[in-house]
Amino acid sequence: MRIAIVGYGTGGQASALMLSADGHQIEVFERAPVLGPVGAGFLLQPVGLAVLWEMGLLDAVIGHGAVVSRLYGQTTRGRPVMDMRYRELDPRLCGLGLQRGALFGLLDAAWQQGRRIHRGCEVVAVDVEAGTLTDAQGRRHAGYDLIVVADGAASALRGQVVPARLDRPYPWGAQWCLVEQGDWPWIDELQQRYVAARRMVGMLPVGTRPGDPVPRLSFFWSLPVAALDRGVGDPQRWRDDVATVWPEAAERLRATEVPTGLAVARYRDAMHRDWSRGRAVLLGDAAHAMSPQLGQGVNMALLDARALREALRGDGSVADALARYQRQRRRHVGIYHFWSRWLTPLFQSGHDVAAWWRDRLFHPLSRVPGGRGQMLRVLTGTRNGWMGRMALEDAFVEALAALTSDSQDSVPRSVAQID
Repeated sequence: MRIAIVGYGTGGQASALMLSADGHQIEVFERAPVLGPVGAGFLLQPVGLAVLWEMGLLDAVIGHGAVVSRLYGQTTRGRPVMDMRYRELDPRLCGLGLQRGALFGLLDAAWQQGRRIHRGCEVVAVDVEAGTLTDAQGRRHAGYDLIVVADGAASALRGQVVPARLDRPYPWGAQWCLVEQGDWPWIDELQQRYVAARRMVGMLPVGTRPGDPVPRLSFFWSLPVAALDRGVGDPQRWRDDVATVWPEAAERLRATEVPTGLAVARYRDAMHRDWSRGRAVLLGDAAHAMSPQLGQGVNMALLDARALREALRGDGSVADALARYQRQRRRHVGIYHFWSRWLTPLFQSGHDVAAWWRDRLFHPLSRVPGGRGQMLRVLTGTRNGWMGRMALEDAFVEALAALTSDSQDSVPRSVAQID
């Protein structure tokens, strides 16, 4: 088929790579004149790593990433709130902190077959019945059998494909940047510090990227959108605020220019009853934007791209394939949408009472037998619906363990044995 992909983020890149490999003619439309990543770092979960393994990129990704074995968060008074360790689900599993520039570069370099990208071309209209795109200069791009809309959480096109059931911005966002890892003591952990739900600092090891061998950390500073709009008034006061929450994190930021060295992240909550209409389909954050509290955005985009490829390999019409794609992904995405919507106010909001209960109950409840396994499945991306599981191929799990054996102890164990 002749397929147009709007957006060259992770979902667009992965779709272009996988669909080209299946023989489809791919054209990508990217509004940015220069191709590049947006964002600092993120946490790849086992489900996302499994897709990259299928694509033959797991070795390269692990070569640049930082193996993460634990997610830990505490209040500034030292009360543990979150303590999640992958080995308690399966000793062979881990997360991988990665710079967005690393994943972007690896996916971009891997897509050479049938490569065609329209840079600096903003698509403003989609005709889902005719398979036609119109760009900001009024040019029409016609004749597509399928249009994949993967233009991110702030998609300007999602409503032209299917009206959203929900599409609203979150009232909180973040400032972020990359800093040198240096002598940071928690090199295999995502660490967070909280003051109620009003202030949060996160530090995630994210390894290196092509062309830059210096290991780095991704810094995250939670703020209301109103504060993001105002910007940083007094750089020294900003540094003092961060140091009040977490002095060690503030020390790693010493070489960061404030505010010019900081970028801003804003989130949306978007849901659709259907993900496709006519010849167009939504993919990634354009279909199901949510806050990054569960760290699943990149992983969901990779899973969407794989599911779309598999659906198009089946029999029947394009409409049949898109229906299969939606059925496969909706059950998995739905549970993460639910938990993201309910958990985000516990970590990013002005709800002090809710944060008080979080500080006293979240960690003890995570130690309850059975409940801990459920939380770990949500973390790893392997929860499918309320009680179902997304299976990981044993060959992938063994490959992951072998490639990360220097960073964690691997004990062979079948995923089927995990409770």
